[in-house]
Order: sequence, then C-alpha cells, then structure tokens
Amino acid sequence: MDILILYYSRNGSVAQLARLIARGVEEVDGVHARLRQVPPVAPVTQAAQPPVPDDGAPYVELRDLAECAGLILGSPTRFGNMAAPVKHFLDSTPAEWASGTLVGKPCAVFTSTATMHGGQESTLLSMMVPLLHHGMLVVGIPFTEQALNTTLSGGTPYGASHVSGVGEARPISDEERALARALGRRVADIAKRLAAKA
Repeated sequence: MDILILYYSRNGSVAQLARLIARGVEEVDGVHARLRQVPPVAPVTQAAQPPVPDDGAPYVELRDLAECAGLILGSPTRFGNMAAPVKHFLDSTPAEWASGTLVGKPCAVFTSTATMHGGQESTLLSMMVPLLHHGMLVVGIPFTEQALNTTLSGGTPYGASHVSGVGEARPISDEERALARALGRRVADIAKRLAAKA
C-alpha cells in the first residue's frame, strides 16, 4: 500500500518536510511512501522539462494517483496560496475527477513559508479545495499531538508546516519535525483502516 507524497519545492524546505512525512508514513506496518514532485512551470516555454529531474524525487505521473491509497500534497506558499506548478498539475486531472480515481482516499496537505505570517493556513486550505472536489477525505493534525500545543514556529491543525525564514535561514524545528511525521502516520493509518473495511 502506497501513500503518494506529492510536492513542489523551489528552495528545499518543502522537500525536507516531504521526507519527514514519508518517515511517518513508513512507521505504519505495510504502508510505503511514494515521493514524487511536480515539475516547474513557466509563463513562456522555451524547452520541455527533462523526463527526470536533476535531483530529488521523480516527477509525478497521473498513474501515481490511481495507484496510491492516499495523497499528501505539499507546496510553498505564494501570496497565501499554493504555488502555480501545484495548481497546474491539479488542473490536469479532470479525467481522474470524472472517473473518481481519488474518491474515498485520505489526503493531507503541508507547506513552508519564509515568515510566520506568510499565509500558511490559507495555503493549506487552498490545497484542500481541489482534493475535496476529487472526493478525498481530508486529514488534519489533532491537538492530541503535543507538539501542536507547544510549537513556536510551523505546525497547524490544517497540516504540517515550516517557517523557513528569509533565505531558508531556519532549520526545521523539533516540533515541526514531530508534526510532519505525525501527519504521515495519520494518513497511513487511516488508509490502512479504510482498506481493511473494503
């Protein structure tokens, strides 16, 4: 059983969160993390992106959506919203929407911002909307996760997050790490429970 962790990361902090979430997913027996990234987009296309990125996870393919038991979607914040490459990818999924590929599967979201008030929660909410249209079951982080009560940086009930600082100056805090792993575990556990009832 695979949980798809799909993300766009320009400066690296979203990719770091993705790897932490993957560790949480794989703490659940029988569940594996499938890391994939969304390719960048540009207003003017001069050359196609290579089929394999220079570094990090492979680019996502639509079949990854069909093959996953759950989806965890990540994006940096852009003016309180998801980054354009993530939206562009989601806009390419009408066939999956029409066929119900993602209906009934658990999902979650994560983000990173440069500043504390850079729009983390609105970005997380913006990513949830298309997932709800796909019929997915949104999973958040409950306040029973102690780090959610003590964090002085990232981490929200809407999803995992990181405050990177201008120029990626701040490393991921202990609370942000704990909440990222907790989110991965929650989605993996719920996917496993849903599969057992099917």
